Amino acid sequence: MLVDNAAWFDYTNYSTTAALFRRPIRLLSLLGGIAIFYILVIFVPKAPETLYGFKYVKSSYDWSALPQAHPVAELTPLPTGTPRSIPQVQYDFAAHYRPNSTRLDVLAERRQAVKDACRKSWDSYKKYAWMKDELKPVSGGSKTTLAGWAATLVDSLDTLWIMDMKDDFYEATAAAVTIDWETNETSFNTFETTIRHLGGLLAAYDLSKERALLQKAIELGDMLYAGFDTPNRMPVFWMDFNQAKRGKLQPNVHDPTSSVTSSGPEFTRLAQLTGDSKYYDAIDRVARFLQRTQNTTKVPGLWPTFLDMEFGDLTLENDFTLGALADSTYEYLAKMHVIVGGLEPMYETMYRQAMATVIDNLLFRPMLPEQDDILFTGDLSVDAATGEKTLPGDSQHLACFAGGLFGLGGKIFGIQEHVDIGGRIAKGCAWAYDAMPTGVMPELFSLFPCTSLDGCAWDEDKWELKGNATLARGFQNVDDARYLLRPEAIESIFVMYRITGDEQYQETAWRMFQSIRNATETDLAFSSISAVTTAGGTAKIDSMESFWTAETLKYFYLVFAPPDLISLDQYVLNTEAHPLLRPTGATGS
Repeated sequence: MLVDNAAWFDYTNYSTTAALFRRPIRLLSLLGGIAIFYILVIFVPKAPETLYGFKYVKSSYDWSALPQAHPVAELTPLPTGTPRSIPQVQYDFAAHYRPNSTRLDVLAERRQAVKDACRKSWDSYKKYAWMKDELKPVSGGSKTTLAGWAATLVDSLDTLWIMDMKDDFYEATAAAVTIDWETNETSFNTFETTIRHLGGLLAAYDLSKERALLQKAIELGDMLYAGFDTPNRMPVFWMDFNQAKRGKLQPNVHDPTSSVTSSGPEFTRLAQLTGDSKYYDAIDRVARFLQRTQNTTKVPGLWPTFLDMEFGDLTLENDFTLGALADSTYEYLAKMHVIVGGLEPMYETMYRQAMATVIDNLLFRPMLPEQDDILFTGDLSVDAATGEKTLPGDSQHLACFAGGLFGLGGKIFGIQEHVDIGGRIAKGCAWAYDAMPTGVMPELFSLFPCTSLDGCAWDEDKWELKGNATLARGFQNVDDARYLLRPEAIESIFVMYRITGDEQYQETAWRMFQSIRNATETDLAFSSISAVTTAGGTAKIDSMESFWTAETLKYFYLVFAPPDLISLDQYVLNTEAHPLLRPTGATGS
């Protein structure tokens, strides 16, 4: 503390000063004043500073200044050179698509209906849950579910921009750049924070070029980077603040696969925008780990649902899926190939090996009376003793993203079979929507799998013996009847529309949107529901996760939008639907 000596200790008049210290009341007042000063300096939040036109609040802790307990001797830099030519992903709408005015009016009306749903949701969030993680869409309260860092606000920034809600975008941006990445929580989920917050900030920057957003993303990126500071540089899933600051983080032996391998696009884009290779080095080490272990598992080509990140032994796990806990690991292989400009060949190699194994082991065509040519992805178990594989016909809403995964990968790597499979998966999920009384797909369900992707004859006796007579013919059961406002089915419908130009996908999307709106709308917004199997309405769960506005409504809007809005040849969408710019010139441009 800097003080004026003459104000309190006059060496030329010691008697005056001594008299001061002989008076206890004055002494206590002096000490109290000093204490108040320190409280104001240390504990009161910092006043905003003006940064790039916004009132900006720096985080309380500077993670960029934290020394690495396990430093990297030599950072792996971003791949250099001119990006390789990557095949066009989107259908050539300019050359082949000429919608008439009536069709354009229909699409405009549908976009407006989606935007109205977003406007209703956003206005209620602003009124009842501003700067909180989630709105309670039934009661009007709020939830803290992701460390209290305004998840819905940050996650929705690019949606506001894309839907031309610019006033709301700038209001939300002004709020976002005041977030302090310190929290009352002792730890946080690094995966969700990466895909929602970091992805949201980077996409909002790529769209708007507002540099305050990039600065806030750098703060967050430095905090997330600390999660890689372990003895073997493998990341943690839950980052304990105290352990991270003491350099005591340890990788775990049983982490969900996607949670510790899905920072690639976000960290790569941050490295491109900042020129700091530490972010790329962090995720490159994880990718090398995936490359080394891909063929060491009980199903060579696939990674199990859980990973041992401490010792790297993946031979003991028996479960494999494209669904929850593993999804974005596979989703990001083709997307990483694109965002590094095709300059790192391991991503294509891993994609081809993984998807070939998925086709042979995880996909199934259901037994249906109408012989619909559709596919689903299942959950595979391997018997620990015999090695026998079992695919019982279980599937899940979350796994519907696989239609887009195959569609994009097929276009990027020139594999038409994958494009066709992507369409069959997307149409399978649309079938599951139509099959429910509400017109909405459940969280978890089971079907009768054929032994071949070419299909099988309908077996009435099997259906009557094991099927659920309260459901559409073909279902064994619905194991979780909820709908959580999920985006994965419309994600694949959107991707398949953009890469094929087939208007039937738009018609499917409109039918899905109307069903979702009818089943989930509340007075305030839209809510998760407890049972899609109940005709005429079902109980609301009073939950509206941030992906409702960040993903679900965004995909519905884009499927009806002009195809040059967020073109798949210009952007890579992360697993939370945040569009990150693809490199077009030298890497890092």
